[in-house]
Amino acid sequence: MSSTAPPAPPDTLDIRDLTVEYGRSVRALSGVSLQVPAGGTVALLGANGSGKTTLMRAVSGVLALHGGLVRSGTISFGALPLTDRSSADIVAAGIVQVPEGRRVFADLSVEDNLRAGRLGVTGRSRAEARDTIAQIYELFPVLADRRRRAAGLLSGGEQQMLAMGRALMARPRLLLLDEPSLGLAPQMTERIAGLVRRIHEQGTGVLVVEQNAALALELADHACVLDVGRIRLAGPSEELSRTDEVRRLYLGESPDDEAGPVPCVPRQLARWTG
Repeated sequence: MSSTAPPAPPDTLDIRDLTVEYGRSVRALSGVSLQVPAGGTVALLGANGSGKTTLMRAVSGVLALHGGLVRSGTISFGALPLTDRSSADIVAAGIVQVPEGRRVFADLSVEDNLRAGRLGVTGRSRAEARDTIAQIYELFPVLADRRRRAAGLLSGGEQQMLAMGRALMARPRLLLLDEPSLGLAPQMTERIAGLVRRIHEQGTGVLVVEQNAALALELADHACVLDVGRIRLAGPSEELSRTDEVRRLYLGESPDDEAGPVPCVPRQLARWTG
């Protein structure tokens, strides 16, 4: 007799046994399962080619644009199935991605970039849009100061803030961040990290892909380490940051630097991969 797992709680991103391929020969993800709880923060760690970007594409609905296909498994947001839905449907469901490399509209002003984040979002009045822009300016004061400036003239950090603000125009319940610190100086990276914390504190869930493992583990409640399309380690960020493997491969530390590291054992994977 077979049993069906119950649906995830509302606003929980639930990925179960996801397998993704490009063409008929390249398998990018193999049986990946994880959850981002409502209002929670989860970080994805892994080397280039480990499957992090593919996972984000599958969740945000742009996988097919890059030649990818979900071969098996499911993606849902609460009780709503998302597998193979369009990116517009996924935005409407409350999930918005900030892509790697910012991708702002360089020739448009800061404010016009923000307004572009509202395109395709239905059921919102102009007054609500103005209120949302005001809230974004409160969160990102530098954008308010530069509201008339062309986005292409902003610094890299300011463009990252603009990309995040544009995503927030849709009032997401889950924000996908792909390499938010890429190419930024340490001081700007800390500013971006502080803004991510504030967004999370306001009740928005966050799934973040970040090469800066120390930053990702600091930001997230939980983390997963992807390796060649499979979850190798997963669990609370604080515990993972003390494992020999994460310290050596992602934090640049030696296990001998401190006493008492937590070993990599299967129990850390149980709640994530079953």
